[in-house]
Amino acid sequence: MATPDPDALFQVEVAAPVKVAPPAKGRQAPATELPVARVYVDVPLAHLDRTYDYLVPAKLDADAVSGCRIRVRFASQLVDGYLIDRVAESDHQGTLQFLDRVVSAEPVLAPEVARLCRAVADRYGGTMIDVLRLAVPPRHGRVEAEPAGEPVAVPPPVAAGWAEYPRGTAFLDAVRAGRQAHAVWQALPGEDWPARLAEVACTAAASGRGAVLVVPDHRDIARLHAACVALAGPDAVVALSADLGPAKRYRSWLAVRRGVARIVVGTRACAYAPVADPGVVVVWDDGDDQHADPRSPYPHVRDVLIQRGRLSGASVLVAGFARTAEAQLLVDSGWAPEIVATRDRVRAAAPRVTAIGEHDTQLARDPAARTARVPTVAFDAARTALAAGRPVLVQVPRRGYVPALTCQECRTPARCRRCAGPLHLPAGESRPPACRWCAAADANFRCPSCGSRRLRAVVIGAKRTAEELGRAFAGVPVRTSGASEVLAAVTDTAALVVATPGAEPVAAGGYGAALLLDGWALLGRADLRATEETLRRWMTAAALVRPAGDGGRVVVMAESAAPTVQALVRWDPVWHARLELSGRAELGFPPAVRMASVDGTPSAVARLLHDLPLPPTGEVLGPVPLGEPDADGQVARERILVRVDRAHGRALAEALATAQRARTARKEPDPLRVRLDPLDLI
Repeated sequence: MATPDPDALFQVEVAAPVKVAPPAKGRQAPATELPVARVYVDVPLAHLDRTYDYLVPAKLDADAVSGCRIRVRFASQLVDGYLIDRVAESDHQGTLQFLDRVVSAEPVLAPEVARLCRAVADRYGGTMIDVLRLAVPPRHGRVEAEPAGEPVAVPPPVAAGWAEYPRGTAFLDAVRAGRQAHAVWQALPGEDWPARLAEVACTAAASGRGAVLVVPDHRDIARLHAACVALAGPDAVVALSADLGPAKRYRSWLAVRRGVARIVVGTRACAYAPVADPGVVVVWDDGDDQHADPRSPYPHVRDVLIQRGRLSGASVLVAGFARTAEAQLLVDSGWAPEIVATRDRVRAAAPRVTAIGEHDTQLARDPAARTARVPTVAFDAARTALAAGRPVLVQVPRRGYVPALTCQECRTPARCRRCAGPLHLPAGESRPPACRWCAAADANFRCPSCGSRRLRAVVIGAKRTAEELGRAFAGVPVRTSGASEVLAAVTDTAALVVATPGAEPVAAGGYGAALLLDGWALLGRADLRATEETLRRWMTAAALVRPAGDGGRVVVMAESAAPTVQALVRWDPVWHARLELSGRAELGFPPAVRMASVDGTPSAVARLLHDLPLPPTGEVLGPVPLGEPDADGQVARERILVRVDRAHGRALAEALATAQRARTARKEPDPLRVRLDPLDLI
């Protein structure tokens, strides 16, 4: 669609009551009651991010309901839009145009969801229409014509599993009574988390309210959906994910919008599911990067659900085996109490975890244990589990990480002395290490941990892992899970299961052992969240292993003195999250601050920075070139970071939105990507 003319579009700026003259012969008449429709138009321009007033023709009076899809003439073009509200008068001075047509009388945009979309757009400095594209699925006319079903009653569940957690029962009682309660839940290792979340959802549904459960991927959806169906029945629960197909997904979505189903399970778009009167909203494993939407304005599910809880009065539960720094901030601020089991109960449920160098006797038996990819202690754990007829999980990091720099001696990640960003080696052998965030060179690097000046590159060598283990354990079946083939489950028989992080299948009865390979490759990544993400991936895999009392073993190929390894050995994600949040606060990293990433052509970035009214605590880092320079030494794209105190987070979002509006009003052709609180800062 061609860019509309701004002069023609700003025709509703002057406030004055509109007077509708009697229609001339042959002209359509407006509706007699509430003749003015307030509309969001589907035009992706920041300076047009507001409602526009149109007249409702009398012939469309019955169909033009709040939340329906409409078509209007906007800047001489027919565009799609949503009817947000109908009012008696308009503030526009001049003649209002009529709605062209009502695409469907189905009220797809609920008022509560519309308020949520506006709040998300404002928080991330985006536009309402961009969020609406995430929230409302494309229309399927044949499905809309199908009759609606009848609402299904949900019986109250027996939630005995929550008694394992001192505050678990109190949280369920609040959900049952309709009181708003927030919590951060750390599941026990080996916990049947789908069953626990199903109990929370059915508790809300049994009291007449709705439940929204958001998980990272389709395998989690299948497990959680099955658990909810077992308690509530198949007609009370719907699953929403992109792999359902347009017709089936829209049918399920309409069942929620029409009030037939009260429990919704899905991936990130499910956070906007139009559940009537939501009683509880849940995000499982909030550290998974799949919860961050890759489309503008790049919202995170955790923040979307927090906004939804604030606007609707629903309870919010942030859950997982590990804990993110963002979840820890919710606890430290007093916004959400934590639900954790006692240390005795954790020790009884956790497998035995062994790290490299944990005991002197281990190094005496295998002097190469610190450098070997699969040391003797790992082989021993695998042989014992296989001999007992139990499967062994081998977690191998994915290929394709950006090479990072660490200390040659102690492998501490190399960071910039100016902003604590990760160091890398720019193109050209003679150039010193430079920061990926602020571009400052560091020719005199000295490791803050051991004082060494030597650096090493950390890369991942995970190829042929399955073949190597197959030769080492002759006669044992080897199965792989990852990339194009992800296994949902494996049987409780002796086998080696090689999986990438996030693709670990569930084993009936639990794995006998788990080998977590290439630990330093994960810990040494040039990523703000490297240690947090590493612990999350390790705990997700280790939680699938039997308890230590049943012979469960986990061997992690990383130095035992590292804090992340210690958190795994002690199974203490809370301690690690506190440590992570404290470190980020000291260095000025999210979530202790709010940070925006802006990348585009050098000229576009410079113009936006010129238009950006920085809040009082605003600080600009960069620009940093993205990619290699051309023959003339010019770079095609560069990036800046803007950070502010959390108190000025809303001001930063408003400032970025203002700068974006100025760009689109000038019709600047160069694309620019603006992200607030991105997961990756590389």
